[in-house]
Amino acid sequence: MAPKASAPSPETVEQIELFKSIGLTQAKAAEAAKNAKSAGRLKDLIDRLDLVSKQLDEKQAVLFAALAAQSANLGEEEKGYAAGAILDGRLKSVDQVNAAAKYLEAHPLPVNDGDFDQQCGVGFSITPEELYTAVTGYITANAVAGWASLNTVLGQLKQTPELRWASPLELKNTVERAFLDSFGAKEAAKPKAKPKKEGNQKSSDADAAASSASTSANPRTVFEEGFLGKLHKPGGNPQIKPELREAHLAATGGAVWTRFPPEPNGFLHIGHSKAIFVNFGYAAHHGGKCYLRYDDTNPEAEEAVYFESILEMVRWLGFEPWKITYSSDYFEQLYDLAVELIRRDKAYICHCTGEEIHAHRGGDDGGPRTACVHRTRPVSESSQEFENMKNGKYKPGEAILRMKQDLVDGNPQMWDLIAYRVLLAPHHRTGDKWKIYPTYDFTHCLVDSFENISHSLCTTEFIASRVSYEWLCDALEVYKPRQSEYGRLNIQGTVMSKRKILALVKEGYVLGWDDPRLYTLIALRRRGVPPGAIRSFVSTLGVSTSPSNIELARFEQTVRSYLEGTAPRLLMVLKPLRVTIENLPEDYLHMVEKPLHPKVPELGTTKLPFTRTVYIDRDDFRLEDSPDYFRLAPGKTVGLFQAPAPITCTSYKTDPATGEVVELICRLEEGSAKKPKAFIQWVAEHAPSGSPVHVDETRIFHRLFKSDNPLAAVPDFKADVDPNSLEVIKGALVEVGFWDLAKRAYVDARRESQTRTEKALKENTGINAAEHDVGALDATPKVTSEQLVGKECVRFQGLRVGYFTLDSKDARVACLEEPEDAPCGRRQGDYIVLNRIVSLKEDSGKAA
Repeated sequence: MAPKASAPSPETVEQIELFKSIGLTQAKAAEAAKNAKSAGRLKDLIDRLDLVSKQLDEKQAVLFAALAAQSANLGEEEKGYAAGAILDGRLKSVDQVNAAAKYLEAHPLPVNDGDFDQQCGVGFSITPEELYTAVTGYITANAVAGWASLNTVLGQLKQTPELRWASPLELKNTVERAFLDSFGAKEAAKPKAKPKKEGNQKSSDADAAASSASTSANPRTVFEEGFLGKLHKPGGNPQIKPELREAHLAATGGAVWTRFPPEPNGFLHIGHSKAIFVNFGYAAHHGGKCYLRYDDTNPEAEEAVYFESILEMVRWLGFEPWKITYSSDYFEQLYDLAVELIRRDKAYICHCTGEEIHAHRGGDDGGPRTACVHRTRPVSESSQEFENMKNGKYKPGEAILRMKQDLVDGNPQMWDLIAYRVLLAPHHRTGDKWKIYPTYDFTHCLVDSFENISHSLCTTEFIASRVSYEWLCDALEVYKPRQSEYGRLNIQGTVMSKRKILALVKEGYVLGWDDPRLYTLIALRRRGVPPGAIRSFVSTLGVSTSPSNIELARFEQTVRSYLEGTAPRLLMVLKPLRVTIENLPEDYLHMVEKPLHPKVPELGTTKLPFTRTVYIDRDDFRLEDSPDYFRLAPGKTVGLFQAPAPITCTSYKTDPATGEVVELICRLEEGSAKKPKAFIQWVAEHAPSGSPVHVDETRIFHRLFKSDNPLAAVPDFKADVDPNSLEVIKGALVEVGFWDLAKRAYVDARRESQTRTEKALKENTGINAAEHDVGALDATPKVTSEQLVGKECVRFQGLRVGYFTLDSKDARVACLEEPEDAPCGRRQGDYIVLNRIVSLKEDSGKAA
């Protein structure tokens, strides 16, 4: 058994009280008294400068304790100079005080004030824009190679004179953002090497040395390994004519050009995050460019809201398009090439019905294929009929343009695919100009060609389409991009089909496309999942030709791990139970300072009141005690996180009607040397400080479906929906530090979004530059800073409860929209809605 700690001496107790009198907390005063020499120097400073009467704030008191600890080699005059710099506000951090002590040790009085200020960071300020410019300039000037250099670069930047006094957290975030912009998403984690057999020790050592050298000299990322690492070099895709390759390389400068080409007929889901990551990330990693191209060739299914949402999700995930384009930008060129294809006798007008085409292709039984009767019609006749289609002679289904491919080929994608069809629907950009619209099979490869795409990256369901993709480019003798296919991302226990999600929305199983139980990107954003966590998740999966069928638990663990190191921590009580501490007076008030994250001091601290009335979680109390139960029960003692002392339950009150416990009567065990076996969360009632923060709704999202494979349910996937997947808790309480945290998070997010948007608009001159036809129904999304900011940026860990965010749609928090320097707090009309992002662990039940 360890020896019991001896009680502090009367002299130490007296010193602690003295140190508390200048503003130090109990804990910091006790820490300052531990070292006799530095404690003596602090006492001397207090006496000589009469610091008790100065009414220091707590931060200044901490700075004087730091000065006492660092001033062993300073004379009285030098100490006095440093103390004056603290009192007049020039020195604001412990780091500055330490630098001041070192400076004064080397430069005794008289001191050059200007030199002192410069060396100690007095008056230092740097805007986010200036910080980003300094970081990217360093990366470029020092030829930084990639993510493997992150920690080295961060350490070196902290030592540069211009960034010596920058906020460590702001610097870290800026460096990570600059690396993302420069090198794409972070590399995937390396699998651990398998141990070698003892009989081959020599080979093992050699392999380890070679592996180590390779890793340090040339760290490989997800864009250099596996599927992506084997892709061709720009210009390596064969062409039907050599001049096509030369023209392509002249246009691109030999760089990687990719595109993300979504159909604007629905909201993106988590599977699309992989496509975004692959296309934007691969181009960025190789110093290339990536288009956001809307495949808007079906006006019957396209809506403006989808265009807006797609751009917003791409940018929210951390990527900026080089240009925003549309397949409809090229309708004239596509029409001209369709005419040319007919002229070359490689396309014809067909009047067959869908059933007839299906029969010609072998029908349901896969019988022999037969040619359409219109396949041999003269070129002049097909040309005239195509003109008739364009001019509105035919109704939908009465005429189509089909490519004349190869009916004996074993690939169905060569069985005379449709190139154009009649659609009598106005287009969002071209209005009523067109009566005919190109199909995906005709449009996609040609627009890739127009835009000089070097790598046409898509998922493996398009493997069969590669042959028709290449056939059409060669048939028209245009530049032919190389299509390469990777495995798509699927998440178990959910559905991502637009049709199925629409059914869930329409039939009321979910609250909309952004219901946080879904895995659409707008739903994940509303739930509070950070975009960096999604990038991390996709990156660690790697990219291969095999589909990724991932368990929900793995995704949630990635989110949990990401939040662990970034989310501040607040005390939170989901189901409050009132506690009255009977041996404290009615007006008792003790302000508790606690870190927002015990392992991330850069996040700072928060203060909260401890009073006679506090609230604990109802689950932390029970009437029946047992040897393996360590929380609160009648006669039992429990600790309160960061509170001055434990409490013991002496009695309780119940509701006469229900018998439910409604209040606990407890005693504060001040002076007790016995350490409690458990600590529980709490918040105090203190109206002057606005404590606690009352939460109107806390939404806990459980799995929407009961099984990992909802599609196997009978009669359909809706039978697998869990009716209890949404839990709403009324009346939760959060510590008052929530307000400052929320305001700071929202202000920081707005600043970053503004800086990033200005950079995107400045560097990507082609963004939003597409021409529109006169009279178009303009649904063109614009790049704005508002796309990146929502109330979901306010994230925190409710201690021992889970990770939470403000609901971006239903929460009303007026102070977030007030000026940056305005204090934040509850306003009339506010409605606080918190969403649980993820539990603290997969099994969210508390241990006893």
